[in-house]
Amino acid sequence: MDRFLDDSRVIERVLDHVKNGTTDRGTKVWREPVDHYLSTERLQQELALLRRLPTPFCPSAALRDPGAYVARTAAGTPLLAVRGNDGRVRAFRNACRHRGMPLAEGAGCAKAFVCRYHGWTYRLDGALHHVPHDDGFPDLRRDAHGLVPVRAEEHAGIVFVQQEGDPVSPAPWENLGGLGTPDDELLFEVDGESDINWKVFLEGAIEGYHIRPAHPETFYPYGYDNLNVVECVGRNSRVTYPFRRIEKLAALPESERNIDGRVTYVYLLFPNTLVTKLSRHTNLVIVEPIDVARSRIVTYSMADTHGDPEATAAARRDAEFVNETGAKEDLEIVRAVQSSITSGANDYFTFGQFEKAIVHFHESLTAALENS
Repeated sequence: MDRFLDDSRVIERVLDHVKNGTTDRGTKVWREPVDHYLSTERLQQELALLRRLPTPFCPSAALRDPGAYVARTAAGTPLLAVRGNDGRVRAFRNACRHRGMPLAEGAGCAKAFVCRYHGWTYRLDGALHHVPHDDGFPDLRRDAHGLVPVRAEEHAGIVFVQQEGDPVSPAPWENLGGLGTPDDELLFEVDGESDINWKVFLEGAIEGYHIRPAHPETFYPYGYDNLNVVECVGRNSRVTYPFRRIEKLAALPESERNIDGRVTYVYLLFPNTLVTKLSRHTNLVIVEPIDVARSRIVTYSMADTHGDPEATAAARRDAEFVNETGAKEDLEIVRAVQSSITSGANDYFTFGQFEKAIVHFHESLTAALENS
């Protein structure tokens, strides 16, 4: 498959599964060695891969205005992304060219970046603008001491950064169809660390085989037991989680069917990012490995509300409900998996035909590491 299905085809496939009691399924069973979740050497290879690939850094909605910036560590490297006065997003290594002091923390808006150690000042385009008492640096070449850039591109409402290497082809945003994330309003950001291997966290989000036993009172009453549409495009994938209300569309002609509010789309943007498109909001979830048993999870919730206070309030309520119910249950489950991963009970984890997107993820990751 070279692109994701449009909404009408997804509706058709879901209704066919409902009618026949079926679901999308893969053709392979994958056995992933548990040592791959425990090996520090393997993790360093994965981090090196993350630095070589274009990976999501933040949503465009977090950098709406000139001077808006986001600073955080990605794949072990402190980075700074900022929207310039020309409207372009740029990314840099977050280190002063004098003594290496980070120039920004968290998120905010600035007219320039001033090092709080010695006051060296940089424009939004990274150029070195001011050096206090510059007569003490008689041989300083300002044009060679701007912030060190990394490749940054905006696609589908997401800012991608690539720290090392040549441009990747095909790029991860190609053929994503209707992915587009809202760039109108950033509802909130949640940023925290959790005692979970980054792959264990991702695995918990991209299969619907667990819905009935894991979410008996939250997701399952509104959804289905093991009924999903699963698509793989390049290294990326998308899992569709339909709500039971989608069955009302069966009585309508195709031209009158509307998928809004009837499914949740969960995209995996290879290798470490989830985009979940829900009824009133979209989440961008970036999972940053810290060590083999710890990850930083950065979640941005966004909506296109066009400044309508009631729409914003409804989107925020929707996001908070999801985060406090089913998403919280998912987090508890993957934490429990992580707590027993060193038990010695399993030499490998088995992913079956109902876990097609996970199989595709591990196939893609293995191939990428072997070819690097």
